[in-house]
Amino acid sequence: MSIASVALSPVLEESRYFPTSFTSLYGPCSRESILIYLAVGGSVVPMCVMESDSIALVKLRIQNHQGFFVKKQKLVCEGRELARNNTSVRDYGLSDGIVLHLVVKLSDLQAITVRTACGKEFEFQVERNRNVGYVKQQIAKKGKGFVDLKDQELLCDGEELEDQRLINDICKNNDAVIHLLVRKSAKVRVKPVEKDLVVSIEALNLKEEGAGVREHQWGALSGGRPVIERMPLQRDFLLEPLIVNAKIELPIVIKDLINSTFDGLMSGNEPIQSSEGSGGAYFMQDSSAQKYVSVFKPIDEEPMAVNNPRGLPLSLDGEGLKKGTRVGEGALREVAAYILDHPRSGRRSYCYAEKGFAGVPPTVMVKCLHRVFNHPDGFECSAKNVKIGSLQMFVKNNGSCEDMGPRAFPVDEVHKISVLDIRLANADRHAGNILISKDHEDGQIVLIPIDHGYCLPENFEDCTFDWLYWPQAKEPYSRDTIDYIKSMDAEQDIELLKFHGWYIPPECARTLRISTMLLKKGAERGLTPFAIGSIMCRETLKKESVIEQIVQEASEAVLPGTSEAAFLESVSLIMDRCLDKLSPYGQAVNI
Repeated sequence: MSIASVALSPVLEESRYFPTSFTSLYGPCSRESILIYLAVGGSVVPMCVMESDSIALVKLRIQNHQGFFVKKQKLVCEGRELARNNTSVRDYGLSDGIVLHLVVKLSDLQAITVRTACGKEFEFQVERNRNVGYVKQQIAKKGKGFVDLKDQELLCDGEELEDQRLINDICKNNDAVIHLLVRKSAKVRVKPVEKDLVVSIEALNLKEEGAGVREHQWGALSGGRPVIERMPLQRDFLLEPLIVNAKIELPIVIKDLINSTFDGLMSGNEPIQSSEGSGGAYFMQDSSAQKYVSVFKPIDEEPMAVNNPRGLPLSLDGEGLKKGTRVGEGALREVAAYILDHPRSGRRSYCYAEKGFAGVPPTVMVKCLHRVFNHPDGFECSAKNVKIGSLQMFVKNNGSCEDMGPRAFPVDEVHKISVLDIRLANADRHAGNILISKDHEDGQIVLIPIDHGYCLPENFEDCTFDWLYWPQAKEPYSRDTIDYIKSMDAEQDIELLKFHGWYIPPECARTLRISTMLLKKGAERGLTPFAIGSIMCRETLKKESVIEQIVQEASEAVLPGTSEAAFLESVSLIMDRCLDKLSPYGQAVNI
């Protein structure tokens, strides 16, 4: 999948080159509309929008005229993602001089036509971030019985393709179909004959006539030049865990994660940049190059960071795409989500080996060096190019929750995600970052939460939960889930994060304390995930959420210089008053 960097901007000085009255690609402009430009691939197209138009409508118009599906679009304005589709252009404050950046995810699939030297032909589709070695495996499966790809060569436009070559690199001019040819290769055997070497070239049998063995004297083939053996490549990569506390003992699952990733790099299998998201993320391959084992996210390639590969502008004040988050702290939050995802059996120990309640994949901070990562100033194998980031286990999946309706999801699976998101005040939970897998034993759907770089924000302004509108969210928590929620302890969690090297900022620690308090009080009263989640999320962009109102009232009720404990006590009293007004299934109300 490729990324198109797109700019949308209202009328600037360039508008003098256009007639005063004209019809844009998106319809005639009226006095009430705003003229913006949609720039794609070097071309600029004017676009008229109304201040009353929702972001969803703007995206729909882009889809209708440019072909980019709505769910593949991400709009960013002045360092903030316009994530609320129902919010109007006016409410987001879009006006003259504002530039919108549109990140578009194009199709991952590439059509491939394969023809063998003996005339067999078949077609299939493959992800663009796969390599030629993977394609050969698929050809072997489809051509079973008449194609043996061992010792075979794969060609495109007469060029032999190496196994490590990516399909995306082979695509030329965004071709709809890649035509590949499988041809016979040759085995070369050398045997001494008196003072000469005789080379036997044995063509493999592809059920063609003319296959056989020919012999040549070595001098005729080499032109008298000596044959130099290829020397092994010098190691030009680095991968090791970032240990900040000597008392930390990495569990086996983390050691295996790092070792399998290292083996893949050692085998020459390069990281593959993901086409998902607005920051740099890289799929790390195993030693066979046939499967992914982990995902690496460097902190300097996060959205609006200095080396972001998506073309997003730098953050001017250090704030991330979501309110209350900081650029460069996403990796820490990814690891924190895993550490705080305590197992059902009890609180996670310092070695954090057990699988968590919500199933956050094992994640660890690492140092990694590789030329494939984004190095705008050029790459050299030195300490200055070593990147720090999160390394998360890749989980085999059947897509994300965007790919199917939510009614098929088990209630307990949705509830475990809700517990995690409410507790961590997740500011970026959407259907695209919940993966779908199948249990190996009974085939039941299992939901896997990923992408937690925007959890534990400094405030609740951007908290969003897609599952809030799923039917399972209006079902009550089970007794086991309520017991799990009761066991939560925010103070111990903060100490656990410190032990692992993240001295969580006071504002983020307060968020964790308040969100944990809300979850425990709500579960104790029998409130559903919908009722609790509605307290945390804004109904509209401008209207503060109930939890924001609670925090504000508590701030006004205490004297300046009041201790954190006294402030939290005030929050607790106001929260009790608010929750007592709710029925287990009712809407949250203003305080």
